[in-house]
Amino acid sequence: MLVELFILALLITLVVLGIRGGKSAVLDKPLIIQSPGRYHFTLAPQLEHAQTFIEQIAGQFAQFYSLQCDIPGQYFAVRDPDVLAQEGKVYLLAVSYLGGLLYFQAINPQPLQRDSGSHLKQVREFSEAVLALHPLVHPADGDEVGKLRRAVDLAARHLKISVKPLTESE
Repeated sequence: MLVELFILALLITLVVLGIRGGKSAVLDKPLIIQSPGRYHFTLAPQLEHAQTFIEQIAGQFAQFYSLQCDIPGQYFAVRDPDVLAQEGKVYLLAVSYLGGLLYFQAINPQPLQRDSGSHLKQVREFSEAVLALHPLVHPADGDEVGKLRRAVDLAARHLKISVKPLTESE
């Protein structure tokens, strides 16, 4: 029942975002993959090949860390030639750890409007819409956040993928 409610909330959120003028990333047919007790991810249709990288992150995180806290969204620009073959193309990735489960959202960046947006804003809005039913209960400290970022970095190095954390200045 909880899964059906989550999917219903996701679809309603995507419709609402689409009605708001198309400024946010909207997925026509997102790919949703779950591994009970491990992870849940939502991918833009063109990013299905990002699954390998995401599973590597989940594996790295599970291998080294067992946390009792929640980690808010961490946002990245990912340059992976196996996912997007065009030179210089990136996709945006959000990673959160809530209630003992890793959540991933991957989207293609939308064209930036002058002074009205950023890639960080795009992926954050999409991630927050997807995670609306999963509030942050036990916030983590900086050390715990660093553990999640290290898992992303290790998986990226293992697969020879370029990952850049998104910051407010971008």
